[in-house]
Amino acid sequence: MRLGGRMAAAIEVLTDVENRRRPVADALKDWGLSHRFAGSGDRAAIGNLVYDALRMRLSHAWLMQDDSETALVHAVLLRQWGYTPETLSAELQDDKFAPALPDFSGLATRSLEDAPPNVQADIPDWLVASFERCFGDRWLIEAQAMAGRPTLDLRANTLKASRDKVVKALDRSGARPTTIARHGVRIPAGEGASRLPNVTAELSFQKGWFEVQDEGSQIVADLVQPAEGQQVLDYCAGGGGKTLALSAAMNNKGQVHAYDADRKRLAPIIERLRRAGTRNVQVHDDARDLTTFENRLDAVLVDAPCTGTGTWRRRPDTKWRLTPKNIEERQEQQLDALTSAARYVRPGGALIYVTCSVLPEENDQQIARFCSDNPSFSPVPVMPVWKTLFGADAPKPHAPDGRSLTLSPALTGTDGFFFCRMQKSA
Repeated sequence: MRLGGRMAAAIEVLTDVENRRRPVADALKDWGLSHRFAGSGDRAAIGNLVYDALRMRLSHAWLMQDDSETALVHAVLLRQWGYTPETLSAELQDDKFAPALPDFSGLATRSLEDAPPNVQADIPDWLVASFERCFGDRWLIEAQAMAGRPTLDLRANTLKASRDKVVKALDRSGARPTTIARHGVRIPAGEGASRLPNVTAELSFQKGWFEVQDEGSQIVADLVQPAEGQQVLDYCAGGGGKTLALSAAMNNKGQVHAYDADRKRLAPIIERLRRAGTRNVQVHDDARDLTTFENRLDAVLVDAPCTGTGTWRRRPDTKWRLTPKNIEERQEQQLDALTSAARYVRPGGALIYVTCSVLPEENDQQIARFCSDNPSFSPVPVMPVWKTLFGADAPKPHAPDGRSLTLSPALTGTDGFFFCRMQKSA
């Protein structure tokens, strides 16, 4: 496909996402199934156009003075992919599939600095106050960083391979050690139409040498500080990314219990555990199985259901579907999960609360609410542990009071994550 055909396809997918209010991944998959002539390079380029358009939807529309799907796709090429109006017009000349060229004059006459703050930030207007409460004067920088492309992050499975071994195996993909996570491997985000490598097709992946896991997720799993011989519960285990990291950190000694009430989310964990070579993980999908662990576990990790604002780089369509009601629903689910999980913590043990959100309504405010209702739990300073694990020279997270921290694309180069460790009184 030439560029014009790829643009037309991206416009079609964006229209489908908007009109049917459906996840972008589903829309792209359906387009690919109904257009089997498109090669893998074409599908990757179309996906990049769609995701880039959604990440910066507001600022693209404001500068183009047009919020149509056609204008958004043209804005991606002109603002992010290095085209000028002249080179783009020349590229599309005689391309019968090319969409009509919109008016580009806004790009030359408008400055984004004159746009409303939320447009500069590419976030819904009603979320500005939450970003300000979280990040203070840095909120705009933080929001803009969440509109960039994400890297592809991997975690070396130390039960089977060192990080150096994984980096060497994936050298042709541009793999390098991560900046913070001790066992992380990073493949840089591509530019323009370029596609990331399919690392799950690598023999080293099939051998269990690594798992696909954002560096931020690796960091919060590290901060749990599981020790060999301990009894640990991953209360909202999902697909098992953090369970696997905890098991490897414990060197297959002690016990990790992986629980999730949603059997569909939990299903992938079995194959992942087999490939990783774990021997100290028990999987539970029924809360009644956990009764015997009440007041007995050393650490309980609650990776709570949340709005996922920290993952907007990977799922930008969710940014525009989020509502205040969604946050309220998540708040109740989070408090529910914390309250239920707390019963399994032994006296002197740790209850760890994690979300992939940067909103204070889901993070610090939830900790304050929970500790007020459960005075036997109190937050433990986290920055000393950060320095011990990652070194004094590692990039620092947002941690104004030192009792909790927030990772972000701007500060730590990761997805957005919140972490707080609470200790139960002995």
